[in-house]
Amino acid sequence: MLLKRNPLVTKMNVTKPLPLAGIRVVEFTHMVMGPTCGMALGDLGAEVIKVEPLTGDSTRRLLGSGAGFYPLFNRNKKSIALDLQSPQGREVVLRLIATADIVSENFKTETMQKLGLDYASLSKLDERLIYVSHKGFLPGPYDHRTALDEVVQMMGGLAYMTGRPGDPLRAGSSVNDIMGGLFGAMGAMAALMQRQQTGRGQEVQAALFENNIFLVAQHMLQFAVTGKAAAPMPEKISPWGIYDVFKVQDDAQIFLAVVGDTQWRVFCEAFGFADLLADARLATNNDRVRAREWMMPLLRARLAHHTAAELAATFELHSLPFAPITDPQYLFDDPHLQATGGLAPMTLPDGRQTATPLLPLTLDGQRLGLRLDPPRLGEHGRELLNSLGYTAPEIAALVDAGVVLAPQ
Repeated sequence: MLLKRNPLVTKMNVTKPLPLAGIRVVEFTHMVMGPTCGMALGDLGAEVIKVEPLTGDSTRRLLGSGAGFYPLFNRNKKSIALDLQSPQGREVVLRLIATADIVSENFKTETMQKLGLDYASLSKLDERLIYVSHKGFLPGPYDHRTALDEVVQMMGGLAYMTGRPGDPLRAGSSVNDIMGGLFGAMGAMAALMQRQQTGRGQEVQAALFENNIFLVAQHMLQFAVTGKAAAPMPEKISPWGIYDVFKVQDDAQIFLAVVGDTQWRVFCEAFGFADLLADARLATNNDRVRAREWMMPLLRARLAHHTAAELAATFELHSLPFAPITDPQYLFDDPHLQATGGLAPMTLPDGRQTATPLLPLTLDGQRLGLRLDPPRLGEHGRELLNSLGYTAPEIAALVDAGVVLAPQ
């Protein structure tokens, strides 16, 4: 979805230093988990340098559901493209790492070891270095396995909870990759704070499987408390009497919720359901949960003749929870996102204009915006080599030798 520029959606107007300004991150990442960590650190003000192979991060060329990975998770970064198999390329990257506070990676341990870019090797060169490693599994019996988001969703109970009974279904987003990267960024920031006290860096590890376990922990503890296994979401016993999707006029759908006894009274009065409000079988929320088998068909029939817009207006007027059922592509036009600066204009690497959702937080009332568009391959190579002390003839020699890609 490409957008015309909206006057309410602007590039970041930096009025004061961002929290991580002055922190340099060198990342060796691809796909989602590792890049998410760098994106978060970059959004918070760090200078994030993405080291790519000469052919570029393969995520740049993904199709289908992967087409949005590169532009979303690689904003606020610089790109340098190097041949790390060559001695000259490794020299460049070691000089770059010598200027860094944080190294972030999500490759196999053996890959980083062969390049001499693992934590054990780099920490000998700089004891203050913080090294963030994004893995499939934390060290243990599974750590030799290759993990993907869908793999850990299946083995970690999330696909079971999302799908219908007997039909496991992955969540509709790369939830473990994204959250795993955010936990990596959280660990990096904690390590920065500890380095202020100790003067030493450390290795931080985040992992897909353990992240997934954290996501389903509420269902594990539900079993611990009740002794009953959690049912998949389509079959779950809701903690609320009304908490569901309703099909209404014109075959539209809307999510409606009534989550407490006060809201139940408001709901019944708003729609003229005096008989339901007076029904002793529906007096409390737990009563309504137990009555869902007969109550919900009754409510569906009574609400079916309304339009989704009418229901939304009534629920909003009375401060009751509701939600339209929205496809992701329509969120570019969401008035709340546009009015509050939740979307920032962005130029794709091929020059087309669009917008990107920002981190879901404010600092001192301001959103953390876009300072750098997702970079073209090797876009900042010459700038970075210059900053490392390479002369123009030396840079030209590296380019001619195929060690670095440094477009003008």
